[in-house]
Amino acid sequence: MIIYVDIDETICKTNSLDYRNSVPIKENIEKINELFAKGHYIVYWSARGSGSGKDWREVTERQFKNWGIEYHELKFGKPIYDVFICDKAVNIDDLSLDDRPIFNF
Repeated sequence: MIIYVDIDETICKTNSLDYRNSVPIKENIEKINELFAKGHYIVYWSARGSGSGKDWREVTERQFKNWGIEYHELKFGKPIYDVFICDKAVNIDDLSLDDRPIFNF
């Protein structure tokens, strides 16, 4: 299964547009790393820099390395929006990998 994952406010807390100050949410990173370990293809997709035009790739890749994030691809250029409506969307808070998952991963 190919799984796209947002970065800010999903696997880290970001209080401003200076992404260098982002703080990892270890529990959420572990959830996504577990999906990676189960053989799913993980793509992180971010709006970092979409509004400003600034390139945040180097900062983000360094954070991923420091935070122990497992992934296949890192993509930028995600649109800026307030609400995303999609029949396949799952909020990280609703993702359960125990014996009662909301999806059969």
